[in-house]
Parts: sequence; structure tokens; C-alpha cells
Amino acid sequence: MSKTRELIITPKVSESQLTKFLPQLEAEGIKMVYLDPKKLGKKKTKLQTVFPSSAAKYVVLEKGASKPKGKKVGRKFQVLSNADIENILSAAKKGLDFVIVEVKDWKIIPLENIIAKLHKIHTKIFAIARTPKEVRKMFSILEVGVDGVIFSTSTINEVREAMVYLGTSSFDMKPAKIIEIKEVGDGERVCVDTASMLHKGEGMLIGNRSNFLFLVHNESVGSSFTSPRPFRVNAGAVHCYTLAPDGTTNYLSEVETGSEVLILNSKGKARRATVGRSKIERRPMLMIKASAGDEIGGIIAQDAETIRFVKPNGQLVSVTHLKKGDIVMVHAKSATGRHFGMEVSDEYILEK
Repeated sequence: MSKTRELIITPKVSESQLTKFLPQLEAEGIKMVYLDPKKLGKKKTKLQTVFPSSAAKYVVLEKGASKPKGKKVGRKFQVLSNADIENILSAAKKGLDFVIVEVKDWKIIPLENIIAKLHKIHTKIFAIARTPKEVRKMFSILEVGVDGVIFSTSTINEVREAMVYLGTSSFDMKPAKIIEIKEVGDGERVCVDTASMLHKGEGMLIGNRSNFLFLVHNESVGSSFTSPRPFRVNAGAVHCYTLAPDGTTNYLSEVETGSEVLILNSKGKARRATVGRSKIERRPMLMIKASAGDEIGGIIAQDAETIRFVKPNGQLVSVTHLKKGDIVMVHAKSATGRHFGMEVSDEYILEK
């Protein structure tokens, strides 16, 4: 059975900004913060606190402090040698619910040893990370990873990026009705070959507009004329947007070896994948438009049977068999401005 893993955020914001930041964290699925409970005050929040305070849900005990009743208790350790790891094991056996581990220069090997020693005694391991990429490393060590990562940040985009690495990030997917299909001649399309195997139901979010993105399925489904390419998404034209793990948009023309892209299923569950290769080739193209509520969006994709959208029931439909009135899954929301791919919530924008 897979373990429950938590991303624990230390908000690097002023107290005046905290009122706005905490609801944003909850909206992203964060459940725990490393924060003095006093700073929450009377703010309405379901966030649990981890802190050296008896008022916290998870109490970090100072050396020699007694255990408060009815609380989860743990201690913080700095790891510089194997002796420190043995100290952690000894303390955990005395009844700690969790340990917070800070490693400096060597990060992977010490945590591997700690995970190997503690995984049978039910003491949770919380590690400290300084960047979203460190978060990813902490959660993947020895495949099982740590139970939680304490990550200090001031931006919600970094939280989103870290949640994708955790594998718990999700996007609101909704049905959209096809309203127009048109041949538009030749153009350059981008095939994105990832360094991961993609499963049926998974694809990338692609569209002409940053706020209206179609779920374009991968090529794991073959035919009598083509072999499966379960690592590939024939995504769309070079100008189309796709979402990156940090919540920013990239043009497909910018995607290259080593880039990271979002892979989603029809339920909106997201994971990251590294791009192994990007191929841009001239092909006949289709313009497809759809509507979801008050929003209308489009995509220009290659006119070929292997490019497929996903229906609400999970079935796939090729763009060559698509008809007006068909329903496909999209990620659509009200339009906002973008500056170098970053969302600017108060800026007016109209994309056609």
C-alpha cells in the first residue's frame, strides 16, 4: 500500500500577505504548514501546523521538553555523519511520531539510510527542501521517498510545481462541445517525445489560448498502419500553448530536450515528464474550435488519424473522425493575461 505523502509549506510572506496566501495553499491541496499557530490568529483555515509550540498539531519538541498530551510529537535533527543517523533511530524508537531531517552537502545517501532504518517503526520522516527540484528528489529517494517535505516559498507557482512532483496536483477538466472543424493547409506541428511511458487516457494540455487547452492524447494506441509510440504526444502547431509543471505556459516551439511538461488524464490528475526529443515537421493541419460554458477556444493540430482527443467517458476520438457536436475534455477558465508565460490575474487580455 502506498504511503500518504505531504508537502508542508513554510510561507515566506509578510503577515499582511498571509491572509491571502493561506487560502491559496488550501486551494492547491496543501494540508500542513510549518508556521507558528499564533500567526494564524483568527484566520479561517483547515491547515494543520507543524512548529515548536504546544499549540501546534505536530509539535516539534525542543531538547529536554516534555510531550504534550493529544499531540503528534517529533524532533528536528541535522545530519552530518552516520552517528547522527543512529541518534535519529534511537530517538524514534522512544516514541516519536515524526522526525524532521536536515541534510547539507550530501542529501541522497543519508536520507536513503534513514528511510531504510525507519520505515518499519512507523515514525514519519519529514525532510527540508529549498527548491521544487529538491522536493522531487526527496519524494523519489528509494522509490518510496520521505513522508513529507518542508518547503519554504513565497510563490504559489512554486507550490504548484512541487505538487506536480508529488503526484497529487490536479486540474479542473470539463466537457467542451466541438463547434467548428476546418482544414487550414500546411503548417509546422510539434511531436513531443517524452522520457516516460504514457498510459491510455493520458496526454498533454494544448491550445491556441492559455485559458482553453484541449487534452491531446498520447500515441499509445496503434493501428493497422502505425505502431504504438507510448512516449509520444503529437501535440499541435508551433504557436500552441502547453502548461509547464510550475503553472507557466510554453509555446510548443520552445519545448526541447530536457524540458519538463505536464502529463494529465481526463480526471485532471497531473504528473511531470521530461522531454527526450521534440520534432517539428511540416504537415497538413486542422483548425478545431470548441465551447465550454462562456469560453470558446481552439487548437491547430495535424490532420492525421493518430491525433486523438479524450471524451468524457474516457473513449478516444481521432481528429479525422471528429464532428460538430462531439464532446471532448478540456481545461478552460476565465481569461487572464500572461507575461513571459506567467499568469497576471489583473491584466486584461483578448485572444482570438
